[in-house]
Amino acid sequence: MEEKQIKKLIEMALEVREKAYVPYSHFRVGAALLCGDGSIYTGCNVENASYPASNCAERTAVFKAVSEGKREFTAIAVMGGMEGMKKLEDCTPCGICRQVLAEFADESMLVFTGTSPENYRQYTLAELLPHSFTGKNLQ
Repeated sequence: MEEKQIKKLIEMALEVREKAYVPYSHFRVGAALLCGDGSIYTGCNVENASYPASNCAERTAVFKAVSEGKREFTAIAVMGGMEGMKKLEDCTPCGICRQVLAEFADESMLVFTGTSPENYRQYTLAELLPHSFTGKNLQ
C-alpha cells in the first residue's frame, strides 16, 4: 500500500474521531476503512448509558460500508485516545471489532494504528486475531 494512501486513511480517522460521542469514557476513536474498490468509509465510537448498546468506531465504519453494499475490505486506520490529550495512544481494535473485520476481510488486511500520519504501526488482521473463527468454520 502506498504511503500517501496510508496517510490519507490516518488523517480521515483522526478527523472523524472528533465526531465521537463519548460522554462516559471520554475516549475518542475514529476509523477509516478502505474497501476493495477503493472507496473509504469512516466511523467513530458512539457510547450509550447502557454500555452494551455502545458501538466502536471500527464497527461503525464496517456497518456503514456493508449498508452500502461493500463486502471486501483491504485496510483500516484506527486512531484513539482520551479527550483533550495532546498525544494520542496506539489504539488497536477491540476483540469484537477484530472478529467483525474477519467476517469481511482475509488475514492480510492491513490495520494501521498510531498517533499521527507520521507515527503509526502496521499490523495484519492475522497478527491481531490469530486462529480466527470465520464463516469457513461453519461449512
